[in-house]
Amino acid sequence: MSAPAVSFEAVSKWFRPKGSLVHALSKVSLDVQPSEFVSLIGPSGCGKSTMLRLAGGLLEPDRGTVAVNSQTPAEARRQKRYGFVPQHPALLPWRTVRRNVSLLSDVNRRAGRGAMSDDEQLAMLDGIGLTPFLDSLPRELSGGLQQRVSIARAFALGAPVLMMDEPFSALDEITRADMRYLLLEVWERIGSTVLFVTHSIPEAVVLSDRVAVLSGRPGRITAVVDVPLGRPRHAEVEDSDDFHRVLAEVRAALRQGWSN
Repeated sequence: MSAPAVSFEAVSKWFRPKGSLVHALSKVSLDVQPSEFVSLIGPSGCGKSTMLRLAGGLLEPDRGTVAVNSQTPAEARRQKRYGFVPQHPALLPWRTVRRNVSLLSDVNRRAGRGAMSDDEQLAMLDGIGLTPFLDSLPRELSGGLQQRVSIARAFALGAPVLMMDEPFSALDEITRADMRYLLLEVWERIGSTVLFVTHSIPEAVVLSDRVAVLSGRPGRITAVVDVPLGRPRHAEVEDSDDFHRVLAEVRAALRQGWSN
């Protein structure tokens, strides 16, 4: 088996806000394989976003190790081995859709790294319905369209690992549901590894190969639930018995993790 794309080994993390001590994560171990889609789900404050920041090299573990493509997160960051999609699109207001999407990839092509070509970017933008908006500024777009641009920008970087921190949380439920399947379409074509944070059980099940369930603080992984649903996935999967069975399994794991 190839090395994991992202690996947490017995990771613990504490924070010290205003002199107090907060135990955020406790002995977290998780391997995410190349091209796998894994969601992190758990109660607010359980350390899901902290795991992303540790994998992104924005934080250091107090105990244990984190690796991205067999490198330290700091090395992976320097080599642009991962992309990040935040809760809010964070687009540059003076750049058009086309130029926001190309920003990171332009920089990395100049540095000799494997970003998408202009033609590949245009094909991706067409596939997710952004062709009519290529020359629009962010203020001229709806929230859903802005988040499409944010996701396209991350994929355009060509990084083998993407980390997504509740990217659909600010969207209305109808747009959010559409965005799940749009994300799947792009991911299935490109094949990046995805580590995805969400509070939504249906969202985690729709998107993922596996769902890692965290307990309340300090965050511990109390269960990893396989999602044996076929791919590609479409909205009809949510009517299937298998979908509802996995929903129930994740929900039960959350309740169990909360009570422990």
